Amino acid sequence: MSISKQFLASSQVVLLEKDADIKPLASVGNKVLMKEKTLELSAQIAEFQSLLYAQQKHKVLIILQGMDTSGKDGTVRVVFATSNPTGIRCVSFKAPTAKELAHDYLWRIHQQVPAIGELVIFNRSQYEDVLITQVHNWITTDEVKRRYAQINAFERLLTETGTTILKFFLHISKDEQKKRLQERLNDPQKHWKFDPQDLIERASWNVYQEAYQTSISATHTEEAPWHIIPANSKTQRNFIIASIVAEKLTSLNLSYPDPHPDYFSIKFE
Repeated sequence: MSISKQFLASSQVVLLEKDADIKPLASVGNKVLMKEKTLELSAQIAEFQSLLYAQQKHKVLIILQGMDTSGKDGTVRVVFATSNPTGIRCVSFKAPTAKELAHDYLWRIHQQVPAIGELVIFNRSQYEDVLITQVHNWITTDEVKRRYAQINAFERLLTETGTTILKFFLHISKDEQKKRLQERLNDPQKHWKFDPQDLIERASWNVYQEAYQTSISATHTEEAPWHIIPANSKTQRNFIIASIVAEKLTSLNLSYPDPHPDYFSIKFE
């Protein structure tokens, strides 16, 4: 079984606390070895990204979702550490601005999707406009269902026009989040990462888990499937995601464009 299939979500996903802590790839080796393998995969992804940019045929969108402290930033920092910034972008979606709120909720998302030859990473995404809004009861149940349908249609539009989509839910436990938040408070150099709003959102932990379950089930499609990544272990999280990304890029059969025959005869004075 490919590593991608191993972590595919199901249409009836249930997010269990214990699953966030499992280490299904322990056979790969110890922590040091897994980090080394992740670095190798990161270098491989960088090579694929160069081919992607040169070939100008494919578009790749990677979506990272998860509770606060689940490791979205860390994933980007490690998995894409050696990629060339020319053909790769990371977009972080915060609370919408007044201008963005004056448009439909997908307006700001559509502006950031990859162009031909690009690999784009969404650190949070269009799913925020269904998750937070339903947890805080800012939209009705009917509107939630409409947005699921709209997101499926939006992602189908992207895939039908040449975009490969990889969606990852970084699954951590409530205890692990507590540990990571406390680490931020204990280290003065990490205070900038702490947001008191995190505590407010943490109080709705169970509601968020239910919202994520519903969201993943409603938007787990053949064109844009979800992968659920056990993320209590940062080392394993990075290795799994790097493996799946490398596997998908391999399947695209990327290559440099054919050489131009006339260029061989060009001589510089």
